[in-house]
Amino acid sequence: MFKIHEIREIIKLVDQSNITEFKIEEEGMKISIKKGTESAAAAAPAPAAPQVPQVQAAAPAPELAPAPLAAPAPQSAPSSPAVPSANVEDANLHKITSPMVGTFYKSGEPSAPAFVQAGDKVKNDTIVCIVEAMKLFNEIEAEVSGEIVKVLVEDGQLVEYGQPLFLVKPE
Repeated sequence: MFKIHEIREIIKLVDQSNITEFKIEEEGMKISIKKGTESAAAAAPAPAAPQVPQVQAAAPAPELAPAPLAAPAPQSAPSSPAVPSANVEDANLHKITSPMVGTFYKSGEPSAPAFVQAGDKVKNDTIVCIVEAMKLFNEIEAEVSGEIVKVLVEDGQLVEYGQPLFLVKPE
């Protein structure tokens, strides 16, 4: 069964990503989140009476509805200047992308040094970062041998599926 803080975290991650629909079912409980023109979130045990989802859907929906309107504007403004410069410099560079939506961490612990920095040499199996999603810490490997040219995200930043994290000059 999902705890309320887990549901809120899911809503926050979906809200801050480009995902328009998210569904998950666990232990007889279903969560479905949609955003866009119609935003809705519902969580209820599968065999429960229909009144329960309506009540629970009403509470999260106001939190979810205003955020998508505010979130795209700030994201599109910083993205626009970064994209042209990235396109010019990364024509021959390999992008290490996020395999999931989650939180980017440059090291395994807050006090530990970063796995990699600009200028570091990496191999295919070198761990370059961690992406945390729903309390699971996923080690991300370089999958290419070369030199890290640029780290594209900040520690603790939410990342989306397919978002470039690093630029690597292949060997």
